Amino acid sequence: MKQIILISLLLMISAAKASSSVPDTMAERVKACTICHGDAGRIEQHVYYPRIDGKPSGYLLNQLRNFRDGRRHYQPMAHLLENMSDDYLSEIAHYFATLSTPFPAPESIDMSPDEIKTAEQLIQAGNPAKAIPACSDCHGKNLMGTEPAIPGLLGLPRAYIAAQFGSWRNGGWMRGQSSDCMPEIAQKLTDNEVNAIAKWLATQPVSGKTNPIDIRSSELAHRCNHVPREDSMSQKLPTPLDSEQHLLGAYLIRAGNCMGCHTAPGGLPFAGGRQLSTSFGIFVTPNITPDKETGIGGWSEEDFWGALHQGKSRDGRLLYPAFPYTEYTKVTRQDANAIFAYLQALPAISQTNPPNQIRFPFNFRPLLAIWRALYFKEGVYTPDPTQNDEWNRGAYLVQGLGHCNACHTNRNAFGASEDSGLTGGQMMSANWYAPSLILPQEAGSGNWSVEEIIELLATGVSARATASGPMATIIRQSLQHLSTEDIRAMAVYLKSIAEDSTTRMPSVKSENRDDDLAQGRQLYEKHCQDCHGASGQGVPGIYPPLANNRSVLMASPLNAIHIVLNGGYPATTVENPRPYGMPPFQQILRNEEIALIVSFIRNAWGNKASRVNPAEVDRSRGKRS
Repeated sequence: MKQIILISLLLMISAAKASSSVPDTMAERVKACTICHGDAGRIEQHVYYPRIDGKPSGYLLNQLRNFRDGRRHYQPMAHLLENMSDDYLSEIAHYFATLSTPFPAPESIDMSPDEIKTAEQLIQAGNPAKAIPACSDCHGKNLMGTEPAIPGLLGLPRAYIAAQFGSWRNGGWMRGQSSDCMPEIAQKLTDNEVNAIAKWLATQPVSGKTNPIDIRSSELAHRCNHVPREDSMSQKLPTPLDSEQHLLGAYLIRAGNCMGCHTAPGGLPFAGGRQLSTSFGIFVTPNITPDKETGIGGWSEEDFWGALHQGKSRDGRLLYPAFPYTEYTKVTRQDANAIFAYLQALPAISQTNPPNQIRFPFNFRPLLAIWRALYFKEGVYTPDPTQNDEWNRGAYLVQGLGHCNACHTNRNAFGASEDSGLTGGQMMSANWYAPSLILPQEAGSGNWSVEEIIELLATGVSARATASGPMATIIRQSLQHLSTEDIRAMAVYLKSIAEDSTTRMPSVKSENRDDDLAQGRQLYEKHCQDCHGASGQGVPGIYPPLANNRSVLMASPLNAIHIVLNGGYPATTVENPRPYGMPPFQQILRNEEIALIVSFIRNAWGNKASRVNPAEVDRSRGKRS
């Protein structure tokens, strides 16, 4: 007994030392950013990572939100930021805005007298005849930017400035989807003018600090859409709650994560337009605000009940099961009415969304009748009399409103769930594997305590695991907002259905390629070891352990590949508002290198799983959903 107590104490001390070894600083939390941007930007052969130190915090916040919400297009940034709140992004923006690392020396570029004259005219006076304002009007007389949200133009490479103009003019992959004035201005400039501006700016010494806000710059900031936007990731629901039914409906909407699907990235809440890519085509979520023309303003309670319970639209058309009525059918009529009352209390938004793009023959709707006869069973959840109220509440939420089986199930060639047992499978609308919630070697929680399950569901992190990918999004958008009683009920239910075993993953035979693992180890030591440790031990609750990690060891390596490619921050939650992040490596490492790293961590420190090849990595690149 004394030996057991001593070992336990040593483990506790070791864990405490590991946690204390991670600085509780913003510099540590933004390592996921500085791996690319460095101290003051970084230039590589095919890409430039711009300087972010010292730029106005409002500008940085806008850029972070634009990448997160889809208004600017750069996949590594979108993945990295997708589960971060505005509050956290604002802290990060403020942190970088207060840094003052030295600027690079001006570039040495030959310019003709005509080029210098052209550049100085446009930068200092603009071209009134073509309605082109002077650069200094917005960016300040010293061209170092203007508070609150206009960036400086000095200290940037000529190639970067020219590339930005090219993107604005030609609709490149870094373009913005907003009313920013730069695309309009860039279209009016000739190639010679763009080149002259880029050369001139790159050759100028840095001339001072950001200009303070004034009336003129404030007006221009509004015109150019540089003023910080309202938080599209706000945790507050946009509705007046003037009755108990509305309050219940708002809560149930959270539990079902309706806003998550019925809101496009960067779009208006519940106005639809989110695209769900599946093997049958692209489904576009509808507008469910009370607009009578484009939403559900003309629907009745009975119409809404028919959609949730029977999978039928208001006009009797059969709905595609991309809308998870196969699970929502278990929702009670009382809860359905409360959800409908809440939706009807929303502001009406007139938004017509594009139609579904479903491939033949699946676009032939009469086939749905056959599908339903084979795979759909209508019926409200019936409590199990052998279980207590808490267990039944958890079962109701997991099986019905939470529609967990919509992801955590294997599907046949017709898109139907092969069982209702949460046995895991490839997700239909995302390039992720949703692990089994039954099997201990995947995500079964039979050998977890109820408190450990609660911690993961409510915060997204625990000593045993960190939620990533679509599950992190569900925790941020839905689960963290549920009551303590409901989260506990779900934990009790999930623990009860899982197999209770501590058996390790079965050994997997693979070729003995020690040279590959040696290369993988070298890459791991260079890119991963600082956070995850020399023995893959990680830091519980901060950097997840990789040794004996079920996410690493699952038969499908898909999630491990995605995590290395995309990185990301865990869900920003009330209980974990400032999580530590992992950088994306898709823009830094080749497919071969990522395959070597993933193969190494799946076969190091006692781990044993199949190797990963570059083709598997390549198939995962560029697939966000």
